[in-house]
Amino acid sequence: MGKIKMPELVTPIASVFTSDEKLFEPVKEILSKRLGSCIYESSVLPFNHTDYYTAEMGSDLKRCIFAFDELIDPSELPALKLWSNSLEQDRAVDGKRQVNIDVGYISLGKLVLASTKDHSHRIYLGKGIYGEVTLRFVGGEFQPWPWTYPDYASEEYRKIFGGIRQLHKEKLRS
Repeated sequence: MGKIKMPELVTPIASVFTSDEKLFEPVKEILSKRLGSCIYESSVLPFNHTDYYTAEMGSDLKRCIFAFDELIDPSELPALKLWSNSLEQDRAVDGKRQVNIDVGYISLGKLVLASTKDHSHRIYLGKGIYGEVTLRFVGGEFQPWPWTYPDYASEEYRKIFGGIRQLHKEKLRS
């Protein structure tokens, strides 16, 4: 029988996209109030791997990826996703979101994203939220799965998350 132990704390991340780049800063500030200071902010990245959000959010979407200082218990992910969904709704105009906030976390072994949508590769976490291991850390770098979204599978994104993983590793040491 295995010995039960508490999970290692993880670094929360948020992947935010919008058609209005001016929204990145205020969203980051709100996220920081809950998750601690922002320890990583990507450059503004094009969001052009799908047109799924165009009808609701417009075209020429841009993304920024943020990581935050406070380590959290991975079991907090459902509550964090519910909170981020409410932030999206608070900023909606005429029922259309102006910003999409995908929350998740980095551990030494993986990037996990929260979702409201079930699928064969997602595990129910509670409160209507599912978790997806989007990337796994193997051979010194993050690797995608067959289901990983194309942007997250790209070398550029995997390097971003590798950098955040390094920050996470340093936090665990201190």
